[in-house]
Amino acid sequence: MGLETVIKDIMSAAQTEVNVINADADAEVSQILDDARQTAKKIMGDRLAKAEDDIKRLRQQEISSANLEVKRAMLNARKEVLDKVYNNAIDSIVSLPGSKQEELLKAIIDENDSNGSNIYSNKDSEKLVRKLSSLEYAGNIDCIGGLTIENSDGTVRLDYTYDMILKNVNEQSLKQTSDILFG
Repeated sequence: MGLETVIKDIMSAAQTEVNVINADADAEVSQILDDARQTAKKIMGDRLAKAEDDIKRLRQQEISSANLEVKRAMLNARKEVLDKVYNNAIDSIVSLPGSKQEELLKAIIDENDSNGSNIYSNKDSEKLVRKLSSLEYAGNIDCIGGLTIENSDGTVRLDYTYDMILKNVNEQSLKQTSDILFG
């Protein structure tokens, strides 16, 4: 065998080894790239899932916020209606005819005259209260109507003003009134 043949065999063996090394390197590079792609897909999937969850959460927050705002607006509108009903009731009481005012005041006085020694009313009802009651008229009070009776030392005061009566009725009947108005 000649030197050329030996060189050829060495070159051929070296080329085969280079090809094997290149093939192994290509396989390793391919595996690394596949692993990187899989990792990238997983990261992308995780981030996409997180983004979708964030979007769902934000959407739910927006919906909840909008629902709360609608409820708040409805409650405010209902309160305005209830306030209007209350104010209409005040207007109706203020505009009661004199005979009805006298009838109401007489009923309150007849029921409670014995519970005190002083009586108060608004300026408009002063003459009528003085006429209907045997109690000492102690002065005017700021109210839409009705009267207040107190004992001689002022420690007990019975408030029969229409303001207080209406306020109490309103508080006791608010749910019922709301149900009637709004179903």
